[in-house]
Amino acid sequence: MKAFEYAAPTHTGGVLELLSDDAEQVALLAGGTDLVPLMGKMIITPRRVVNIMNVAGLRGIEADSLTVTIGAVTTLDELFEAPELADFPAIRQAIHGINSDTLRSQGTLGGELLQRPQCWYFRGGNGLLADSGRRVVQGDNRYHAIFANAGPAKFVSPSRIAPALIAVGAQVRIVGPSEQEETVLPVEALFRAPRDGRQREHAIEPNQLLTHILLPRAPRMANATYEVRLTAGPDFPLASAAAALQIENGIVRAANIVLGHVAPTPWVSYAASQMLLGQSVNLDTATAAGEAAVRDATPLSENAYKVQLASVAVRRAILRAAGQDTGGIDL
Repeated sequence: MKAFEYAAPTHTGGVLELLSDDAEQVALLAGGTDLVPLMGKMIITPRRVVNIMNVAGLRGIEADSLTVTIGAVTTLDELFEAPELADFPAIRQAIHGINSDTLRSQGTLGGELLQRPQCWYFRGGNGLLADSGRRVVQGDNRYHAIFANAGPAKFVSPSRIAPALIAVGAQVRIVGPSEQEETVLPVEALFRAPRDGRQREHAIEPNQLLTHILLPRAPRMANATYEVRLTAGPDFPLASAAAALQIENGIVRAANIVLGHVAPTPWVSYAASQMLLGQSVNLDTATAAGEAAVRDATPLSENAYKVQLASVAVRRAILRAAGQDTGGIDL
């Protein structure tokens, strides 16, 4: 691990003063479950590490009649146990799927959203885009993207919670470069597929800070997450989906379907949502939505199996959201 400066400010302004216009120079430390291993392997070598765990206002959960506001360094365990999440089972199910006491007790919501890709080319020191994607195309791409993979980014977005947040209409609050400058974005807009090595996987600039995640209380939608995994351990899913449904008199009036671990960003399937509108939820309609969700998939040489898994994840997320038997093993 390369030597670095260390700072632990206690307020947002202090964090912003320590940031840099160069993303490679400064790293933010929260739970450290992702940053520390990356620094240990010299994948990232920041000049300064800024610990934000003691920043006032970045931790905890507050709720009013319209919004549940979650501080970015709130731990996943704290979030999982929070009564304010009673209307958001999709988020709790995603956290439950992590299935690691260490990752849940140390990991934070902001850190989970902004963790770096698990792509073994990136983690092996070959860069985020692995020679503009050529290494992935020519090599082992079993766990890579089946959507939006025509460009250089072929990794999959690693966040397990982002699809659920997008499905329920969550937003993120970003502050910086100054403490008076604030941006609120839909979680969907937080993510992007980088086009070159200078870009990151998210829209936060190097001199900005993710401070809060905002969950809307209304309109209330039945919601759920379903992951397809190799094991019941903390391994990342092969594919996942989150569904949020507004059901009135047994008919779907609104639907949001978001897939995870299938594209460089969480993948919103408008085709699957459209398939459900005006329908009742049953095995046939959920299956049709799952098939619609993967109709435009473009698998690589070794990951075509993920197309079927993604379709299954969508089907079961829809059935779970509607309170019906998924036909699978609910881990």
